[in-house]
Amino acid sequence: MSKPKILLTNDDGINAQGIISLANSLADIAELYIVAPIFEMSAMGHAITISDPLKVTEIHRNGSHFGWGIGGTPADCVKLAINGSLVPRPDMVISGINQGANVGVDIIYSGTVSAAYEGTILEIPAMAISLDSFAQKDYSHAGKVARLLVPRILEEGLPAGTLLNVNVPAGDYESFKGFKITEQGSGTYEETLERREDPRQRVYYWLSGTRVYKNQNPELDENAVRAGYVSVTPLHYELTNKGFMDPLKSWNLEIE
Repeated sequence: MSKPKILLTNDDGINAQGIISLANSLADIAELYIVAPIFEMSAMGHAITISDPLKVTEIHRNGSHFGWGIGGTPADCVKLAINGSLVPRPDMVISGINQGANVGVDIIYSGTVSAAYEGTILEIPAMAISLDSFAQKDYSHAGKVARLLVPRILEEGLPAGTLLNVNVPAGDYESFKGFKITEQGSGTYEETLERREDPRQRVYYWLSGTRVYKNQNPELDENAVRAGYVSVTPLHYELTNKGFMDPLKSWNLEIE
């Protein structure tokens, strides 16, 4: 029986430890194809490149082909890999393992999640997976989670246009409390834009922020992962607020 074909990508860059660990975790159960940004492309959202060429660089590790580094965004990587026939059409797309959780409002900005979204747009089952830590450098525990989920996704399938957004707590695999099926949280940031000047007195700003958790509902992704659970959230790119359709119609808008 042939192994499933899986496309791996990320937004931290093709040389990031997260995607290397993900590849190591899945190497014996799947035929892997790696297409990822040549440089870090965090917080790029679903940006795509339409005004510049996409440069492709073959990446080797330990003397062997590892994958293709793309001079573009995470969504570019998936689009080019599949529509550009850079690799065979995969049975699944996995984006990650990201450094830092993608929960709450992060999902909107996330290049990791957007790369997985691109897979769903191309009608391929997809998963985004992130580690809730910037300090932990061992991604193997999150890799075990991916290895557990991949066969189930391939066996059960996913609804059209739906991806799984997986967030793994920091720590060892044995410390995880289990899986929790969650909704996207409402956590945002208290942002700070610090005004600075460079040595030539040119003004620039440095963006930073502190995460704010507004809702303590344990069924939300951000709270589940903080409580030690692997959070699994089904996301859909249908953004219409259907509950506001009738109130909006009541405005009786007309061209004057």
